[in-house]
Amino acid sequence: MPDTPQTTYTDSLNQDPVDYSTQLQQTQPDYVVYIPNHHTDISDTGNEHFLVFDGPDNRLMAVWTQSTRECNLPEYDPDQHIAFATSDDEGKSWSQPRILAGPAKPGDELMASWAFPMVSRSGRIYVLYNQHIGKYDTYFHHAGYLDGIYSDDAGATWSKPQRIELARSIYDNPDTSIPQEIIVWQRPDRLTSDGKYLVGLTRWVSKEVRYPPPINSWIAVESVVEFLRFDNLDDDPEPGDLKVTHTAKDKDAVRSPYPGHPDLSVTQEPSLVKLPDGRLLCVMRTSAGSPYWTVSADDGVTWSPTQVLREHDGGEPLKHPLSPCPIYDLGGVAAGSGTYMLLIHNHDGHQGKWKPTDTSHHRRPIYKVIGRFDPDATNQPIRFDPPEVFMDHDGVALGPESNPRTDLAMYASSTVRNGQPVLWYPDRKYFLLGRKITRS
Repeated sequence: MPDTPQTTYTDSLNQDPVDYSTQLQQTQPDYVVYIPNHHTDISDTGNEHFLVFDGPDNRLMAVWTQSTRECNLPEYDPDQHIAFATSDDEGKSWSQPRILAGPAKPGDELMASWAFPMVSRSGRIYVLYNQHIGKYDTYFHHAGYLDGIYSDDAGATWSKPQRIELARSIYDNPDTSIPQEIIVWQRPDRLTSDGKYLVGLTRWVSKEVRYPPPINSWIAVESVVEFLRFDNLDDDPEPGDLKVTHTAKDKDAVRSPYPGHPDLSVTQEPSLVKLPDGRLLCVMRTSAGSPYWTVSADDGVTWSPTQVLREHDGGEPLKHPLSPCPIYDLGGVAAGSGTYMLLIHNHDGHQGKWKPTDTSHHRRPIYKVIGRFDPDATNQPIRFDPPEVFMDHDGVALGPESNPRTDLAMYASSTVRNGQPVLWYPDRKYFLLGRKITRS
């Protein structure tokens, strides 16, 4: 585990020196995975999209996107890269991260972002990610092609990257030289009835074909949700030979309405769990002030129309702005245990002086909402307990001086080992931490 930086700086939001050792403990973590070093030859003050998983040798492993800062414009330090680390002691300590793809510093090579892992039944680790090609449509850091690498020796060595071909969409730029803008946010899991990996993705609609945003903010830029199923991954193919079934695509994409504009969809970051009756439930963030949900009864091929996520069937809407709202099965990956944890901010984007468009500031605190399968429900299949505060910090911004952040956005993942659920999360897209989910 890296040492806590001893340096301080005065950031533009707080005007006070930052005590890193104090800030590290603000969210009461049980595990510390990564602390930026500041003085290395690797840009590391941005850490997000943090996916921890069970390695083939029973170690914990993690991949994430690391950078100077989130690079949504080409002039903003284009150094996003894929980091990989392992733990031999159930998360108490972690190896120094290795770069699997992308530049250590701006200008070294083209960016690589938003990696996600899968492990075949033989133990081959696949890591797929967005590979930038220097062109983009709407957002610089979203654009790219899906590339993949693999390791047959538990992450010691990795193959050369190969392209995974995905068919273009009606929502993409008509100029086929412009890559798609898609992000797989959560870790794929073996969710289908035959044990295949399934995951949702966000597709940002090209500025050439999208519904015109009614306000000048990214929270009104059109987006839809689709799904990928990896059909032959357990045959250990080369990445370029992966057979991927793409569902809910084109006109069948999952959509939810932007307030006052029913034809505009702002639907992003799908999170999937299995229900005890075999159906799949997907929760997504929206700009409507609440998460939305949909279900599939056919392994993710077709999905029901989206609806507001409520406390229970017919209850009050749960409140949440356009921020990650993952749902996890507390019984483990694809368990269908019937007991779940949803993470929300418990407000609709209006928080103190902040508005829904102030997404770098209002994404806190984090509330834990425990949900249970309701077999008697006529509509929404999960009944949620009242939200409980789970974590927060003191509002101090962290990160590079060019872009300090206060958001506690859950670009997170969850593992269950030896019966213990753990949430792995970025704090202000800076520290990477873990916290146990206790039964109490």
